[in-house]
Amino acid sequence: MSRSERFTCRSELARESGVSVNNFVGWASFASKLAPTGCAVALRFLLGACVLLLSACASQAPLPEQAPNLALPLQLHIQRLVADQRQDWVLVIQQEGPAIRWSMMDLLGIPQARQKLIDGKWRADGLLPPNPEARELFAALLFALTPKDELSGNYPTAWQHGAQRSLPERWDVRYSQPMSFELNLPKGPKYQVTPLSGDAP
Repeated sequence: MSRSERFTCRSELARESGVSVNNFVGWASFASKLAPTGCAVALRFLLGACVLLLSACASQAPLPEQAPNLALPLQLHIQRLVADQRQDWVLVIQQEGPAIRWSMMDLLGIPQARQKLIDGKWRADGLLPPNPEARELFAALLFALTPKDELSGNYPTAWQHGAQRSLPERWDVRYSQPMSFELNLPKGPKYQVTPLSGDAP
């Protein structure tokens, strides 16, 4: 960027100082006024980065305020149901120090997804590629497995009536037993979850 362009950019910024950084429409309009200078390119790049960051945050699956008390380890049979298609997985949930480890595999034992939940954040476990659907499933299962007396403290907007639990606009759970339930995602698949071994917590 030339010296004159930098001066022009600063002058424009001073005149537009009333534009809120939270108003993306304002920033887009501001960037268009600066075209075709280098400042406009930089601001458009920044605007795009902010939008992507906010989109990622908005789509991230909710996690509990505190780790719920689960009777670990757990082994679950997961059936993924979409239209007439069905997939079967085995999920092992276990405590590893401060982390909760989630390991999912198909019925042949081939790993499908591995994650660790540490200090309220997901971390990759091993070399498997990212699996956003599995991470959403794990978060939904954590919600479904949270003991009823810990639900409101961990998910303030959630509710439960009888055998139905919901986090509005995210997950719906219908229990047949405490560890056997149907999990529905508004824009995603349906899952049937049953224990493989052990007693319900």
